[in-house]
Amino acid sequence: MSRPPIGVAIAGLGFGEKVHLEALSAHPGLQPVALWHPRQERLQKAVQQHGLTGYTSWDELLNDPQIDAIVIATPPEPRFELARRALEAGKHLLLEKPVALQAHEVSELQRIALRQQLSVAVDFEYRAVPLFMQAARLLEGGAVGTPWLVKLDWLMSSRADASRPWNWYSQRECGGGVLGALGTHAFDMLAWLIGPINSIQAVNHVSIKERPHPDGTMATVDAEDVSLIQTTLNWQGQCDHLIPAQVSLSSVARNGRGCWIEVYGSDGTLRLGSSNQKDYVHGFGLWYGCGNETLRAVSPDPDLVFHSTWSDGRIAPVARIQDWWAESIRSGKPMVPGLAEGLASQMACDQSINSSAH
Repeated sequence: MSRPPIGVAIAGLGFGEKVHLEALSAHPGLQPVALWHPRQERLQKAVQQHGLTGYTSWDELLNDPQIDAIVIATPPEPRFELARRALEAGKHLLLEKPVALQAHEVSELQRIALRQQLSVAVDFEYRAVPLFMQAARLLEGGAVGTPWLVKLDWLMSSRADASRPWNWYSQRECGGGVLGALGTHAFDMLAWLIGPINSIQAVNHVSIKERPHPDGTMATVDAEDVSLIQTTLNWQGQCDHLIPAQVSLSSVARNGRGCWIEVYGSDGTLRLGSSNQKDYVHGFGLWYGCGNETLRAVSPDPDLVFHSTWSDGRIAPVARIQDWWAESIRSGKPMVPGLAEGLASQMACDQSINSSAH
């Protein structure tokens, strides 16, 4: 006997509508049933387009018996409170990152989720990209031996235009800045591919210090657009194997080289990266070389390849995360990536902010 699909609501109509809703609509076990947005006029447009129930009241959404689970893809600032109330109401969650503005808030969500026995996924979608999964498989299998140095450069130009308007992304207290946008993913990649992150030393910088405010004035920007980070990683969780790692993040790198991870080890070298600035999934390549041999391109194993793809490269890995989430909800098994991974990433972000401030 087939089970009824899990009813899912989406909160947030940016990434939530463009990516999560598209992915949900293709999943046989997940059924989108409602949308939430605080502005009625924005909500009404989406409701008419997609034929779903719309809510501007969070309490009314939480009281809808058709909704078993919620994707929260709002800007970062309200995310913690929305998630906390949803967990208290017994809803499973899929959270965009950063999960919250500080690590202690993620810890609180973790406690509530455990008490309520709910599945909470965090959208670290690079864990679901075939070439990243292939890189993890190679590293776990000892392809490079023991890593000696890890470098992660993520140099993008998305905020390089100084005329781009001031909004929440410009404000540190609202979760803006390159650490929330890229650092959360970068720290999760390092912890997943190599091992847990230790103490961090960081230099954060605001290159574009003012942006045009919607009221016509110039508003101050205090959220970093460059972050340079040094840390060590515990290789595969072994406390006696510390691997030095260097991370460079920027959202103001004109003609930046994109996202590149390099692992130099005792037995070989692995390189994973893409210079594609418009689609952060399409365009990635993976190269590996044993010893001193020339690096050669590596393809993902057949079991890692996406079964379905979309023109927007973000949708396929998000759909895979949603699939893992649905299985976690059905089986009761822990969700990975979930709040444990979200907490580790947020702790590294907090350390980066605190380190640069002193």
